[in-house]
Amino acid sequence: MKQIVTGIVAHVDAGKTTLSEALLYQTGSLRQLGRVDDQNTFLDPEKLEKQRGITIFSHQARLISNDLELTLLDTPGHVDFAAQTEQVLSVLDYAVLVVSASSGIQGYTLILWRLLARYHVPVFIFVNKMDTTERNRQQIIEQLQKEFSPGCLDFTKAFAQKGDFNQLNDEFCESVALCDADVLDGYLENSELSAETIQQMIIERQVFPCYFGSALKMTGTAELLLGMEYWTKQPPVVNQPFGALVFKVSHSKNDERLTWVRLTSGSLHPKEILLGEQKVNQLRIYNGSKYEVLPEVTCGQVCAIPGLKETYPSQGLGSQKDAVQPQLTPVLTYVVDKKGQDVQVCLKALRQLQDEDPQLHVTWSEELKEIQVQLMGEIQIEVLTNILMERFGLDLGFDQGSILYKESIKSPVEGVGHFEPLRHYAEVHLRLEPAPAGSGLTFASECSLEVLASNWQHQVLSNLQAKQHLGVLLGVPLTDMKITLVSGKASNVHTVGGDFREATWRAVRQGLMELRQQDQCVLLEPWYRFNLQVGSEQVGRAMTDIERMSGQFKIPGNSAENSGLVTLTGQAPVSEMQDYAAKVRAYTHGKGQLECVFAGYFPCHNTTEVVAQQGYDPGSDLNNTPGSIFCAHGAGYPVAWNKVPEMAHVGYSN
Repeated sequence: MKQIVTGIVAHVDAGKTTLSEALLYQTGSLRQLGRVDDQNTFLDPEKLEKQRGITIFSHQARLISNDLELTLLDTPGHVDFAAQTEQVLSVLDYAVLVVSASSGIQGYTLILWRLLARYHVPVFIFVNKMDTTERNRQQIIEQLQKEFSPGCLDFTKAFAQKGDFNQLNDEFCESVALCDADVLDGYLENSELSAETIQQMIIERQVFPCYFGSALKMTGTAELLLGMEYWTKQPPVVNQPFGALVFKVSHSKNDERLTWVRLTSGSLHPKEILLGEQKVNQLRIYNGSKYEVLPEVTCGQVCAIPGLKETYPSQGLGSQKDAVQPQLTPVLTYVVDKKGQDVQVCLKALRQLQDEDPQLHVTWSEELKEIQVQLMGEIQIEVLTNILMERFGLDLGFDQGSILYKESIKSPVEGVGHFEPLRHYAEVHLRLEPAPAGSGLTFASECSLEVLASNWQHQVLSNLQAKQHLGVLLGVPLTDMKITLVSGKASNVHTVGGDFREATWRAVRQGLMELRQQDQCVLLEPWYRFNLQVGSEQVGRAMTDIERMSGQFKIPGNSAENSGLVTLTGQAPVSEMQDYAAKVRAYTHGKGQLECVFAGYFPCHNTTEVVAQQGYDPGSDLNNTPGSIFCAHGAGYPVAWNKVPEMAHVGYSN
């Protein structure tokens, strides 16, 4: 039997959970069809999910349709929980992207589409709620091809005779062949296109099968299942030592810690040892909130392992390397209102939730005596508040929230760090240079082994990765920068490992101070991508507001399907748009709608104002000093960052 792991993803209210329910019912996995409105759906078992009518946590289900065994991973649909959805994408063979026919392609749907491309996940598209729109299939296909890819094709037209999987429609074959030049050449030559070729084109994301229906009314779901049976291919089994990827950490109702993994190679058995000394107690295959215990899981299967400690989403186990870090991260930081409750109790509860969602970034500021967390938005705050009360009996609040800025650089520089108190010695030269947006920090070495031995180079690179490096404008995290070791010096007598840690960190800061003096540091702020729907008489007001907020927008085209409404799309700084939704509701008398999703980090629109307001002094940051320590007459003495280049013992590489 073909085994496939599939995730269902969608914008909130597109009908994702309803589709999951329909597929489970269609295959006999459920005896009774649940409804979101009735709070009895199989894959929303948590109390909060039932109350809100949205998926908050990812859940697993299993179904069998003819010769296809499908592991179904349902994911959150609200943008505030996008990080949890992104973590699931790394373990999928295929995804089903649900698009609402009535609402069309919304902002978060486009974000999901880009994430699926980032993780190279083949996609089936199910256009839901066809019973609520006047648009026909061809109009919708044209929109999908324009917004997503020309490879979005109506696969209900695949066969010359309905149900005959041996006879492909000529017109359909031609439309598929047009998606690839080599396939087209072969098709024109012999007028044949095999099912295997189409399957491979789906895997390579050249073709995206589209199906249509209404999950609530159980129409189109049978066609989608048949399509997945026929057009998917089981990934090859990797006969290598055990490897698995963690995509979720959760805690059961009895506070049992569960690590959810997908095996990428080999097999796993109970009592085997993972992560040094930790024993695998059980291997559980979940179906909703119930599970069965297996004596073995093999390559391709998804399971939960109870009791493991210090695991985290995107972690590789065994021979599997860690996955890339989530692209969608919180852009606001909030101070926790403890309301007089014990700080240690609050921290313990929040850190357990951070264990499940590392993007919370729970921190305790000893200086300010406050707990800080990073969150995506208002819905996540409401959910977090409810979870804290239900699971831990804690009544906590959160402040207004402040912007999470980042820093980068505009041009390259060579930074120097020297650390030479008595009986210590190390000098490090690092090249700092700008990197593509969204790339984070990367580290490399171009230093000759004749200049600096491999063990000292390893010390430098390890210490670069061991610390969160801060910029010199606001003292916030650096991003989009490559740091390369280009030269350095050690002493055969006095150098120890800690010396290179000090020299390395000082070299980063010294280079940044050089760039600050040259006005080559850049402050980055998060921007939203927005869809703003207002009445035609309010478009002028909306445009004026967006310009005032330093945003950009596209001139509206046709009115939305809802008569009298016009949609503006564009981007604007989070700091300006943070409270705009309430204003939209006010001036449109509740008829307007603002949808915002994180677009990325871009240069700050009011850098001078923000830097002046924060008043950060990089020279006074004792934990991130830009100066160096030199030695003379048997004693170490400090040297200011701008004097370090002339006193360095090693010449510059340029």
